[in-house]
Amino acid sequence: MEKREFIEKLQRALAGGLGSSLVADNVRYYQDYIESEIRKGRSEQEVLEQLGDPRLLAKSIIEANKRAGASYGSNMEYDEEVRSDSEEDEYTNEFKKRGFILPEWLIVLIAAVVFIVIIGVVTSLLSFFSPVIIIALIIILVVKLFQSNTK
Repeated sequence: MEKREFIEKLQRALAGGLGSSLVADNVRYYQDYIESEIRKGRSEQEVLEQLGDPRLLAKSIIEANKRAGASYGSNMEYDEEVRSDSEEDEYTNEFKKRGFILPEWLIVLIAAVVFIVIIGVVTSLLSFFSPVIIIALIIILVVKLFQSNTK
């Protein structure tokens, strides 16, 4: 496993149980740690072997944050893979563009509720003002009839 792959797996695993700022802090820490150990003369492979499985490391970090009362998001298990790598990349890119993602069914549900509320408001307004509208139309009709009879 290479450093890039280790960091990506760590980041994905942490995203399931921590807020984005904590994920970024932990990823930055491990990137810096790996770089500093390599500068000390250790091989990248040796450092990564010492750190172990990035998902297990992420699980430990999430658990430590839970005990500290700082966890966010879901309680994803260490070996739970939610998305394949290509789907994860797509998800991450979309997340960066929009800030958050709503499931399609939730968007449809929100649109339906908004539509129903608008129809309800329009219907209520029409039913409330219909007596006034009808009286106004009758008055206009009577005035028009008198105007046409006097000419």
